[in-house]
Amino acid sequence: MRWDSLTIDAETRARLPGYRDGAVVRRFEAPEALGTRFYEVHARSVLNRVPEPSQMPFRWTVNPYRGCAHACHYCFARPTHTYLGFDARRDFEREIVVKVNAPERLRAELAKPSWQREHVALGTNTDPYQWVEGRYELMPGIWAALRDAATPCSVLTKSPLLLRDLGLFQEMAAAGRFTASLSIPTLDETAWRATEPRTPHPRKRLEAVAELNRAGVPTGVLVAPLMPGINDAPHQVEPLLAAAVAAGATSVGGVALHLRGETRAVFFDWLRAARPDLVPRYEALYARGAYLAPAERRRLAALAGGPSAAWREAERPGPVVPPRPAAPRPEQAALF
Repeated sequence: MRWDSLTIDAETRARLPGYRDGAVVRRFEAPEALGTRFYEVHARSVLNRVPEPSQMPFRWTVNPYRGCAHACHYCFARPTHTYLGFDARRDFEREIVVKVNAPERLRAELAKPSWQREHVALGTNTDPYQWVEGRYELMPGIWAALRDAATPCSVLTKSPLLLRDLGLFQEMAAAGRFTASLSIPTLDETAWRATEPRTPHPRKRLEAVAELNRAGVPTGVLVAPLMPGINDAPHQVEPLLAAAVAAGATSVGGVALHLRGETRAVFFDWLRAARPDLVPRYEALYARGAYLAPAERRRLAALAGGPSAAWREAERPGPVVPPRPAAPRPEQAALF
């Protein structure tokens, strides 16, 4: 097995809802993993169908990990951890489920005669390139399975670790079957450290965007989530847009923060501790539910369009593919 050589110790076994067999619980002796437990499970299926009513531009997803060590206070996926008997707060960040058979299971599912080679999206729930992927290395096998099945696919991540798999991306991109996107909400050091405490530096992500595009892998930037009063000021957004253009981003989009389920409580608790000045504003903005009013969503999404199309074209070297602001609809915002 690919993880046999890891210097980790089996701590115990645990049962998680939805999994037939018990999980092996492990810890890593690494600064990034202190206080974190990893639950190795064997999934019966890893190819997840997106509900039919959804307006997502893809019908299938793969999520090799559940829970995320990035610890973003706004993460939409936090409530999903409660399905496993964990909480959406610290457990989401420190109790990580690893589907150790994901590459093999996916290859078997893609080999079925019924598979129609529809688009498969990675990174729609928790980040497939979070820290522990550097130890388990599940993604190369997943990409190889998708490549061999001639299946179009894409990835959204906050981590430059994806550069490790550049060769696989180039193969799939050359066949017109792969695109990537890096989520970069801000370059503002204060806003970044406050809202995404354990993510890679935003400028490292921009460097990954540039390297992927230079290598012929179409890669865009998602400025998401945009949070009123936190990362939506012109002096915060415009430098990021300029940097995305300089990195050759094939698209730029913005999505407003949404706060569903337990994520709302987690975010508001953080807001009260870190930005109490913004609490009244957010209570008013989100008084009617998880989403901002349409006009405010449009305002935030438009920020990622930049000062003007002409400005973007003047700054961008070489052939221009104008960045496209993300449509401000809840279905799209559900990625964040």
